Amino acid sequence: MQIMEWLREPEKNFPPHVSIKHFNDGVCASYIFEKSKLSQSTISNYLTSMEKCGLLIMTRHGKWSYFKRNEALITEFAKYLL
Repeated sequence: MQIMEWLREPEKNFPPHVSIKHFNDGVCASYIFEKSKLSQSTISNYLTSMEKCGLLIMTRHGKWSYFKRNEALITEFAKYLL
């Protein structure tokens, strides 16, 4: 849940990655790992699980993986719950 909250407003919670300088494709996985203070394997598993179920969208730039919220799916799910 905390990762999803951070990614709601990435510019307030993370610096832009040095190679792309924006958040259009999300936040670099390494920044999420650093902020969480959990092991890299734990964060990797969380991000992979959230991406597989559609909550996150992953984009690769070279060796870097970027994650952003899938707002369309989150909105659809919230409407379903209501």
